[in-house]
This record gives sequence, structure tokens and C-alpha cells, in this order.
Amino acid sequence: MSTDVITAAAPEATGRYTATAQWLHWVSAALMLAVLILAWVMESLPNGDTVRATIVMLHKSVGLTILALTAARLVWRAIHPPPPAARWAAWESAAAMASHWLLYLVLLAMPLSGYLMSAGRGRAIPYFGLFEAPLLTPATDAIWRIGSTVHAVGQWALYALVVLHIAAAVWHVAVRRDGTLDRMLPEQTGG
Repeated sequence: MSTDVITAAAPEATGRYTATAQWLHWVSAALMLAVLILAWVMESLPNGDTVRATIVMLHKSVGLTILALTAARLVWRAIHPPPPAARWAAWESAAAMASHWLLYLVLLAMPLSGYLMSAGRGRAIPYFGLFEAPLLTPATDAIWRIGSTVHAVGQWALYALVVLHIAAAVWHVAVRRDGTLDRMLPEQTGG
């Protein structure tokens, strides 16, 4: 089948993700960068600093937004499965699937563990100053420790998975030149 015929078809038939999946992916990526920067700034400021309190609130709010977007991504993915990746070796498809599911797991685990950290200390979780997320667990040291441990491990897992994801994208763009990145970009119309 020629690519001219494919580009006129539905997103799934072109090998591209749907526009909604693309939007959810890139917004999630931008929010992940934002939450990391907020965490780095937050950790550099002393406790009790009023700017730190604002950064903590923003970090938690962005984390909750990532949690909601990840849930939406999983629902969207269940309804609209990813397009098949033509011309990939079996190991590439397996590696891509494993790394994507691990990313989803970490994108769920990080905000949930952050929630446990706050709840374990009995600290409110304001969402951009609009409302407070309810604390559904008791404020105990054990809850905080579980959240803290998962958050610490998840942080390094997230770094590793994002580096792997970007490296794979660079590999497909610069070495393979197989159009893989185009699957997650809006279709370009000629001009």
C-alpha cells in the first residue's frame, strides 16, 4: 500500500496515534518536566520559606494533574489501541511495550506516593489553591515511609525511563530514520 493512500486514512491506519493521544502525550511530557523542575527548586529552598510553600503546592498540584492525565491516557489507550508499528523487529516492539507500561506505572506511582507522603504527615494537598484533595489515609509514620520509599525509587525509575524513551526516539529519528517519531506528531500537510 502506498503512503499516499495511507495518509488519507484514519489515524490508526496511518500508523499515527490519534490527535487526542498525541495531545495527552505531549502535555504529560511538559508537566513531567515542570514537576521535576519544581521538585529541584523545592529541595533547594529551606523549610519555612514562603516561596518553598508555594513551590510545594505547585509540585503537588502538577503531580495530581499528571495522575489524572495518566488515568485519561490509559482509558483512551484502552478505547483506541496504539497503531501497529510496521517495520519493527519483535524485540523492538517488546521493548517499546515494556517501557511504555513501566512509564505508565511510574506516572501513577509517583503522584500516589506523593499523596501518601502528604497524608502520612497529615498535610493538606491543595490543588492550585482551588480546593484540597481529601486525605483518605491516616496520618502515620508507616504511611509516610511507604510513600517516601516509593517516591524515591520512582524518581530514579522515571529518570531512567525518560532517558530511555528519548534515546529510543533519537535512535529512530537519527539512525533508523523510520518515521517512528512522526507517529506522535500532528500530520504535516504539504505546502
